[in-house]
Amino acid sequence: MKAIAVVPGKPGSIHLREVPKPSLDQVPNGRGVLVKVLNVGVDGTDKEINAAEYGAPPPGDDYLIIGHEGFGQVEAVGPAVSEVAPGDYVVATVRRPGSSIYDLIGTNDMTTDDTYFERGINLHHGFLSEYYVDDAEFIVKIPKGLKRVGVLLEPTTVVEKGIAQAYEIQRRLRVWRPRRAAVMGAGTVGLLATLVLRLRGLAVTTFGLTPKPYLNSDLIEAIGARYESTRDVPIPEGAKRHGPFDLIFEATGFSPIVFESMCALAKNGVLVLSSVTGGNRTVEVPADKINLEFVLGNKVMVGTVNANREYFELGVRDLAQAEAEYPGWLDRLLTHPVRGLSNYAELLEKLTKAEGAIKVYCQVNGESTSLSSFAGSR
Repeated sequence: MKAIAVVPGKPGSIHLREVPKPSLDQVPNGRGVLVKVLNVGVDGTDKEINAAEYGAPPPGDDYLIIGHEGFGQVEAVGPAVSEVAPGDYVVATVRRPGSSIYDLIGTNDMTTDDTYFERGINLHHGFLSEYYVDDAEFIVKIPKGLKRVGVLLEPTTVVEKGIAQAYEIQRRLRVWRPRRAAVMGAGTVGLLATLVLRLRGLAVTTFGLTPKPYLNSDLIEAIGARYESTRDVPIPEGAKRHGPFDLIFEATGFSPIVFESMCALAKNGVLVLSSVTGGNRTVEVPADKINLEFVLGNKVMVGTVNANREYFELGVRDLAQAEAEYPGWLDRLLTHPVRGLSNYAELLEKLTKAEGAIKVYCQVNGESTSLSSFAGSR
C-alpha cells in the first residue's frame, strides 16, 4: 500500500513509498481493528518532523509514516473485538503506553517516561497511509453524522484535555463557576477552544493577530464569542475591557504571550498552556508583579499535551453538540483538502504556505469531505 513517510533525522525527506498492508494478526489476542483511512489532517508537528527537529522510526525501520490526525472506516476486526464493527467510522488515539504508573492506568498522556510512543510522531507509524491496524483499546467510534468533520477530533482533544484539567484543578476551591474566558490564538486549536468554551456557556474573547474581518474572526463571532486583534487591542487593554478572565487557553505558539496572559488572569483563575515552543527566545517581564498577583490571587498555570481516550470521547460529544447548535460551522474549518497520498508535495506546500488555511488535510481513500453552508449562529 502507499504511505507518506519521512526519514527521521534527514531534513526535507518527505516522500511517497510502498509499505506492506497491515493485518489483524499483528495485534495480539484477537483485538485487532483494520481501518481504511479516509482523511488525515496535518499540522505544525508534521512540518517539524519533516524538518528533522524530532521524530524516530519504529524499531527495525528506517522511515516513519507521519500523520497523527486520522479518520477512517473499519474494514475488519479480530474475533475478540465487540466495540466496533466493519463499516463504523473511527479515530485512533495517538499516544501509546510506556512503563510509568500513568501508562499502566490508561493515562499515557501523563507519562513520566523520558521516551514516549506516539503514532506518526515517535517510534510508531502514523495514519498517512491507505490502511492501519491497531488494538481496539485505542479506537474511538465516531457517529455517522460526524463523518464529514471526524478529522477534527484529534486537535479537539488537545482542547478537551486542557479545559477538563482546568476544572479538575479547580476542585480545590469547592465552588468554581467561571464566566469569562479568553483564548489566545485564532488558529485551528484556538477556534476549537473557543467552540468548546462557548458550548460550556462562557463568555469568550479570542485574541488573534490578524485584523478582522476574515474567516477566523467570522467563525468566532458566529458562535457568539468576541474577536480582538492584538494589533488593535493589546492583551492588557483587552483584559481591562472584557476581563479579567477566569480561564485562559493559550494556543499561539508564541511564548511571550504567556506572560501577558498571566497578567490578564482573574483571582482564582487558571491559565492553560498548549503551545510547544522551540528556540531560544527571551523576553523581559514584570516578574515581581506577576509573582505577587499569582500568590495573592491563588492563580494557577498548567501545561497540557496529548490526550487519552477520555478526551477523545469528550471530543466526540462536543463535536456532536456543535453540529446540533451551530450546523455547518465545523465544515468551515476544513479549508484546504488535498486529494490522494501521491500529492504529498501539495499537502506540505499548503501546510506551510497556504493563505487563510485553518485545517489542511489529505483525502486518502474514497470519500471526500463535502462542505455544507453554515446554517445559523447565536
